Amino acid sequence: MLGIRRNLLCSRNANQSRVPGASLCLLPTESVSPATNNRLPYNTCYGENYFSVQFSNGRLQNPGNMRFTLYKNNDSTNPRKRSQRILAAETDRLSYVGNNFGTGALKCNTLCRHFVGILNKTSGQMEVYDAELFNMQPLFSDESVESESTLDSQAKSFREKMDSCIEAFGTTKQKRALNSRRMNKVGSESLNRAVAKAAENIIDTKGVTALVSDAIHDESPGDSVYLPPCHADAAKPEDVYKFEDLLSPVEYDALQSPSEAFRNVTSEEILKMIEENSHCSFVIEALKSLPSNEESRDRQARCIWYLDTLIKFRAQKVIKRKSALGPGVPHIINTKLLKQFTCLTYNNGSLRNLISDSMKAKITAYVIVLALHINGFQIDLTMLQRDLKLSEKRMMEIAKAMRLKISKRKVSLAVGGEEEHRLGTLSIPLPPAQSLDHQSKRRKMT
Repeated sequence: MLGIRRNLLCSRNANQSRVPGASLCLLPTESVSPATNNRLPYNTCYGENYFSVQFSNGRLQNPGNMRFTLYKNNDSTNPRKRSQRILAAETDRLSYVGNNFGTGALKCNTLCRHFVGILNKTSGQMEVYDAELFNMQPLFSDESVESESTLDSQAKSFREKMDSCIEAFGTTKQKRALNSRRMNKVGSESLNRAVAKAAENIIDTKGVTALVSDAIHDESPGDSVYLPPCHADAAKPEDVYKFEDLLSPVEYDALQSPSEAFRNVTSEEILKMIEENSHCSFVIEALKSLPSNEESRDRQARCIWYLDTLIKFRAQKVIKRKSALGPGVPHIINTKLLKQFTCLTYNNGSLRNLISDSMKAKITAYVIVLALHINGFQIDLTMLQRDLKLSEKRMMEIAKAMRLKISKRKVSLAVGGEEEHRLGTLSIPLPPAQSLDHQSKRRKMT
């Protein structure tokens, strides 16, 4: 089928741009599409050829200032390649390229024939020539972009390339997992920076010498970070684990208000506690035997309240808010518990306080020492073990590490009969030290 497009007709006197041996006519279009600037593997073409061109980015203001070059494929024996042409155009501001093959070629060239008519105004006759339509697209120099992208691709690891593929083609589940992993990575980097900054501040404050001395002291065989300070050379049991190491005078004074209910407790209230199971067995038994002396009773009530708070605090795993034990706990005590018995961890973009297994062991040791001060330095370890929900073996390990003498005693049960309980006694001289078994690293420290 022959097709003559009227908008391709032009006069010889019309504004035209020529290349050697070729004539062309300029047409406007409104679409814009960038093209790449590659070195052309073609030779310059000369001969009687007519081409019509249109520019994808709009109408040219000065088409007469354009310089055109036509290239043909070097392979003249291949019937498919010998008709391939590339047309290049240059202006002072921009370069254009068009071709009659590949994905950028116009499909109308294969569906119909195009002609260019040249009108001779003198004779009034028109000459019609076969023509080919080229869609000229602006050519941007992106060699630097390509080189940068190549370098980026070479610098990327296999994991980063896989992440890019998941980002582009992955399923929703894979993309969600990728985002989660990236968030965790950012969180980990933030935590590492915070830890590094804190370490620098500590080094600046204490100095390297003091830190080395602290490290040597911490690694000494008789000490453990999970046990209260032990004064092995003490002359009296109450000086082995000093009360001041458990509660400072300011913290002790802060317990006056919350311990008032224990100080004024009645027999009826104790029975109600037993019925409601609101307090552990050790606390109930300690409240039953409160001394009548006002000063001693006040001290016992404060110690019992603090021990009860420690046991309740130990039962938690994650402290999500600073007032986790309720409004009745003084601020100074709440701060002490978070600072002394929790680990600061990073999770889901925020810091939180975690009571790890090692911290639970530390709380257990402090509960035992507090119970020793309450009960005259002899305690029922079996009762405490059940209140703390520990295994007997673990309880004995901690008690021996604290240099308690272990003995057995028969205890009468309320329902009748007897059972054997383990007692822990703190007496002078202290038995040989036993480390808090770190062979138990393979099992959970509870």
